[in-house]
Amino acid sequence: MSTDQMRPILFIALAFVGFLLWQAWQKDYGPRPEVPVSQPVAGSGVERSEDGGPSVATAPGPDVPTVPEPTAIAGSTAGAADAPSTAAGVKADGIDVITDVYRARILLKGGTLAVVDLLDYPVSTEEPDRPFPLLVESGSKLFVAQSGLVGKTSAPNHHAVYSADKDTYRLEPGSDELRVDLVWEDGGIEVTKSYTFRRGSYEIDVTHHVRNNSNEPWAGRVYGQFRRAAPNESRGLGQIYTYTGGVISSPEKPYEKYDFDDMADQDLSQDIVGGWAAMIQHYFAGAWIPAKDVEAHYYSKALTSSQYTFGVVEPGFSIAPGTSGSAGLKLFVGPKIQRLLEAAAPGLERTVDYGWLFFIAQPLYIGLQWIQSVVGNWGWSIIFLTVLIKLAFFPLSNASYKSMARMRKLQPKIMSLKDRYGSDRQKLNQAMMEMYKKEKINPLGGCLPIVVQIPVFIALYWVLLETVELRQADFMFWLDDLSTHDPFYVLPILMGISMFVQQRLSPAPPDPIQAKVMMAMPIVFTFFFLFFPSGLVLYWLCNNLLSIAQQWYITRRIEAGTMK
Repeated sequence: MSTDQMRPILFIALAFVGFLLWQAWQKDYGPRPEVPVSQPVAGSGVERSEDGGPSVATAPGPDVPTVPEPTAIAGSTAGAADAPSTAAGVKADGIDVITDVYRARILLKGGTLAVVDLLDYPVSTEEPDRPFPLLVESGSKLFVAQSGLVGKTSAPNHHAVYSADKDTYRLEPGSDELRVDLVWEDGGIEVTKSYTFRRGSYEIDVTHHVRNNSNEPWAGRVYGQFRRAAPNESRGLGQIYTYTGGVISSPEKPYEKYDFDDMADQDLSQDIVGGWAAMIQHYFAGAWIPAKDVEAHYYSKALTSSQYTFGVVEPGFSIAPGTSGSAGLKLFVGPKIQRLLEAAAPGLERTVDYGWLFFIAQPLYIGLQWIQSVVGNWGWSIIFLTVLIKLAFFPLSNASYKSMARMRKLQPKIMSLKDRYGSDRQKLNQAMMEMYKKEKINPLGGCLPIVVQIPVFIALYWVLLETVELRQADFMFWLDDLSTHDPFYVLPILMGISMFVQQRLSPAPPDPIQAKVMMAMPIVFTFFFLFFPSGLVLYWLCNNLLSIAQQWYITRRIEAGTMK
């Protein structure tokens, strides 16, 4: 293969590795703006309190006056003196909820969903009995789901203190639904905040039932928000960066990221019909989903200590004296399984972020999922998918390897031209092009088919990285988690060896410096792949082995003169 032919391949490979390294560096060392003190957003009809929750409610008709809101954060004891008494034996701070998929905790202060452990998703293979904590009540990994009402008169926001009948609620065998009621009452206004959990579901209905026992009309708005601390853990080459932050959806922009830097720069303030607000991370997500036929207001606020709120407020509703009404939001808290996300809200499956190559990645995911449903093993599914991709690109690969084999056969003549023209590159390249024309060889014939396959590899990279079904998926022997790196580094080393073998089958570049760089590529890639998910390394290794077999067969036949 000529110098001109090898240069694009080398550039693409180095650019891809550089891109991944840049991502990791940006996550670790990229600049973060200082968090400003946010001001109320004019014109939205919703002002934000000091802790990020809405403090103005708009009901049908004239605007409702501002309601002062406590500045204490969730989990404090402010306002506890005004709390309704709880039933005997009920814990003062919160209640525990256990379903078939959750182990959760709801605080009586604010009715905040403060803890959610996912029972079907262990923290690691080393701790199979410890469920993954998605919502965390405090500390550097704070992530809670707050909700409430704001109105022109008494309304329980996420600082109000509720009462409950029990301290533990459990989804019993044979029951498909569990309802947890929290009660708040003040000035003739009685509010029952209900969490409804369903068997096998990560969707939770959060509904506020309002009973107006006063002599005046009541008006208010229901809201839901996430409060989260920005991730601050250090990431090195051993950990691959994936997006953590906010996402909003609208008909115009079905998937729009709003990360913590964006929240620090400026408060989000947007009215959307038929959208949702999500806070996502690798493999898991939380999302507040309003009714799809209403215009809801979406907002964010940067707080102190690198904490942020990100949420949605529904339009106002009113309750006449002596009557009752209700309003609520749907809350999704769970793994990013596409069919579950799609069922929860239109477009929510986009939180499985495949990047700009999603149109290639989605069919690959569907194919991988179908193969797994047949073979029952994600590792073998990756291998079979690799074979199918290889078959799909067989004509292109065939043309590429034929070109490489012919170039390899011409290697002695190329070296002879190099000796003849020495350092005169212009004459050397001219003589080489004349030789290619005479031998009817396209110097780009071995390069272009490889370039075409690069987007497929990048798309598959994101599929294997983002698919939660691969998390802790067992393959064979020591490979018990295809989403993490090989603990014994066997796959990366075998992959590096396969790259070296492929290079030996390809014509060496006539340029000595380029030849040395190419010889170093297997070592560089092996080191970098030490930290890649083993599922991705498995794909690359299988692809290399199939390529070696195909390339060796074609090279042997062309050198023997049995193939043209």
